[in-house]
Amino acid sequence: MQHPPFSAEYVTRQVVSQIATAIDSRYSAGLIYIASYRKVIPVVAAHKNDTLQGTLALLVLKTLLQGPMHGWAITLHIQQVSDRALRVEEGSLYPALHRMEQEGWIAAEWGISENNRRARYYKLTAAARKQLTAEEKSWKQLTEAVARVLTFAGGQA
Repeated sequence: MQHPPFSAEYVTRQVVSQIATAIDSRYSAGLIYIASYRKVIPVVAAHKNDTLQGTLALLVLKTLLQGPMHGWAITLHIQQVSDRALRVEEGSLYPALHRMEQEGWIAAEWGISENNRRARYYKLTAAARKQLTAEEKSWKQLTEAVARVLTFAGGQA
Protein backbone atom coordinates (compact mmCIF):
# COMPACT_ATOMS: atom_id res chain seq x y z
CA MET A 1 0.00 0.00 0.00
CA GLN A 2 1.36 3.41 -1.02
CA HIS A 3 1.09 6.21 1.53
CA PRO A 4 0.97 9.93 0.74
CA PRO A 5 4.44 11.46 1.24
CA PHE A 6 3.55 13.25 4.48
CA SER A 7 1.05 10.90 6.11
CA ALA A 8 1.81 9.77 9.67
CA GLU A 9 2.32 6.18 8.44
CA TYR A 10 4.76 7.33 5.74
CA VAL A 11 6.78 9.52 8.13
CA THR A 12 6.80 6.72 10.72
CA ARG A 13 8.11 4.22 8.16
CA GLN A 14 10.79 6.67 7.01
CA VAL A 15 11.97 7.36 10.56
CA VAL A 16 11.84 3.64 11.40
CA SER A 17 13.87 2.86 8.28
CA GLN A 18 16.52 5.40 9.30
CA ILE A 19 16.64 3.99 12.83
CA ALA A 20 16.96 0.46 11.45
CA THR A 21 19.84 1.64 9.31
CA ALA A 22 21.38 2.98 12.50
CA ILE A 23 20.97 -0.35 14.24
CA ASP A 24 23.45 -2.02 11.96
CA SER A 25 23.97 -0.84 8.41
CA ARG A 26 26.11 -3.86 7.54
CA TYR A 27 23.05 -6.10 7.38
CA SER A 28 20.18 -5.22 5.10
CA ALA A 29 17.14 -7.03 6.52
CA GLY A 30 15.65 -8.40 9.70
CA LEU A 31 17.77 -6.24 11.95
CA ILE A 32 15.16 -5.06 14.34
CA TYR A 33 11.43 -4.96 14.48
CA ILE A 34 9.65 -1.89 15.75
CA ALA A 35 6.14 -2.26 17.09
CA SER A 36 3.89 0.49 15.88
CA TYR A 37 0.17 1.03 15.51
CA ARG A 38 -0.66 -2.34 17.11
CA LYS A 39 1.38 -4.27 14.58
CA VAL A 40 5.01 -5.18 14.18
CA ILE A 41 6.70 -3.55 11.21
CA PRO A 42 9.68 -5.48 9.85
CA VAL A 43 12.28 -2.92 8.88
CA VAL A 44 14.68 -3.17 5.97
CA ALA A 45 17.73 -0.94 5.97
CA ALA A 46 18.16 0.33 2.44
CA HIS A 47 21.60 1.94 2.59
CA LYS A 48 24.62 2.64 4.73
CA ASN A 49 24.78 5.96 6.56
CA ASP A 50 27.80 6.65 8.76
CA THR A 51 25.88 9.14 10.92
CA LEU A 52 23.39 6.45 11.88
CA GLN A 53 25.82 3.63 12.64
CA GLY A 54 26.31 2.41 16.16
CA THR A 55 22.81 2.40 17.60
CA LEU A 56 22.85 -1.33 18.31
CA ALA A 57 26.26 -0.89 19.92
CA LEU A 58 24.82 1.92 22.03
CA LEU A 59 21.90 -0.25 23.17
CA VAL A 60 24.20 -3.17 24.01
CA LEU A 61 26.82 -1.08 25.81
CA LYS A 62 24.15 0.73 27.82
CA THR A 63 22.57 -2.64 28.70
CA LEU A 64 25.90 -4.07 29.82
CA LEU A 65 26.30 -1.19 32.28
CA GLN A 66 23.93 -3.32 34.39
CA GLY A 67 26.63 -6.02 34.59
CA PRO A 68 27.72 -9.10 32.61
CA MET A 69 24.96 -10.74 30.55
CA HIS A 70 24.60 -13.46 27.95
CA GLY A 71 23.15 -12.62 24.54
CA TRP A 72 19.58 -13.69 25.26
CA ALA A 73 19.54 -11.59 28.45
CA ILE A 74 20.74 -8.57 26.44
CA THR A 75 17.92 -9.08 23.94
CA LEU A 76 15.32 -9.45 26.70
CA HIS A 77 16.59 -6.37 28.54
CA ILE A 78 16.32 -4.18 25.43
CA GLN A 79 12.87 -5.56 24.66
CA GLN A 80 11.57 -5.11 28.21
CA VAL A 81 13.02 -1.64 28.82
CA SER A 82 11.57 -0.45 25.48
CA ASP A 83 8.12 -1.79 26.44
CA ARG A 84 8.49 -4.35 23.65
CA ALA A 85 8.91 -1.63 21.01
CA LEU A 86 12.40 -2.91 20.10
CA ARG A 87 13.25 -6.52 19.39
CA VAL A 88 16.85 -7.23 18.41
CA GLU A 89 17.18 -10.37 16.31
CA GLU A 90 19.92 -12.93 16.99
CA GLY A 91 21.20 -12.47 13.43
CA SER A 92 22.03 -8.87 14.29
CA LEU A 93 23.01 -9.19 17.94
CA TYR A 94 25.69 -11.87 17.76
CA PRO A 95 27.64 -10.37 14.83
CA ALA A 96 27.48 -7.01 16.64
CA LEU A 97 28.75 -8.60 19.86
CA HIS A 98 31.57 -10.22 17.89
CA ARG A 99 32.53 -6.86 16.30
CA MET A 100 32.43 -5.11 19.69
CA GLU A 101 34.64 -7.83 21.15
CA GLN A 102 37.12 -7.39 18.28
CA GLU A 103 37.08 -3.61 18.88
CA GLY A 104 37.95 -4.24 22.53
CA TRP A 105 34.72 -2.70 23.88
CA ILE A 106 33.50 -5.91 25.47
CA ALA A 107 35.05 -9.10 26.79
CA ALA A 108 33.39 -12.50 26.75
CA GLU A 109 33.76 -15.62 28.82
CA TRP A 110 31.84 -18.86 29.13
CA GLY A 111 29.55 -19.39 32.09
CA ILE A 112 26.38 -21.18 33.16
CA SER A 113 23.03 -19.46 32.56
CA GLU A 114 20.01 -19.36 34.87
CA ASN A 115 18.61 -22.46 33.16
CA ASN A 116 21.86 -24.38 33.69
CA ARG A 117 23.18 -24.11 30.12
CA ARG A 118 26.56 -22.95 28.86
CA ALA A 119 26.45 -19.38 27.61
CA ARG A 120 28.90 -16.65 26.69
CA TYR A 121 28.69 -13.75 29.10
CA TYR A 122 29.66 -10.31 27.86
CA LYS A 123 30.99 -7.48 30.00
CA LEU A 124 32.25 -3.97 29.38
CA THR A 125 35.93 -3.14 29.13
CA ALA A 126 37.55 0.17 30.03
CA ALA A 127 37.48 1.14 26.33
CA ALA A 128 33.70 0.61 26.31
CA ARG A 129 33.06 3.58 28.58
CA LYS A 130 34.80 5.94 26.14
CA GLN A 131 32.92 4.37 23.23
CA LEU A 132 29.62 4.62 25.11
CA THR A 133 30.14 8.37 25.51
CA ALA A 134 30.80 8.71 21.76
CA GLU A 135 27.77 6.57 20.86
CA GLU A 136 25.50 8.58 23.19
CA LYS A 137 26.70 11.84 21.60
CA SER A 138 26.03 10.46 18.11
CA TRP A 139 22.56 9.24 19.16
CA LYS A 140 21.73 12.66 20.64
CA GLN A 141 22.70 14.37 17.38
CA LEU A 142 20.58 11.91 15.38
CA THR A 143 17.48 12.26 17.57
CA GLU A 144 17.77 16.05 17.56
CA ALA A 145 17.93 15.99 13.74
CA VAL A 146 14.89 13.70 13.53
CA ALA A 147 13.00 15.93 15.98
CA ARG A 148 13.75 18.99 13.82
CA VAL A 149 12.31 17.22 10.78
CA LEU A 150 9.24 16.00 12.64
CA THR A 151 8.50 19.45 14.10
CA PHE A 152 9.02 21.26 10.80
CA ALA A 153 5.73 22.95 9.97
CA GLY A 154 5.15 24.51 6.55
CA GLY A 155 8.58 26.03 6.06
CA GLN A 156 9.05 27.00 9.70
CA ALA A 157 11.78 25.29 11.72
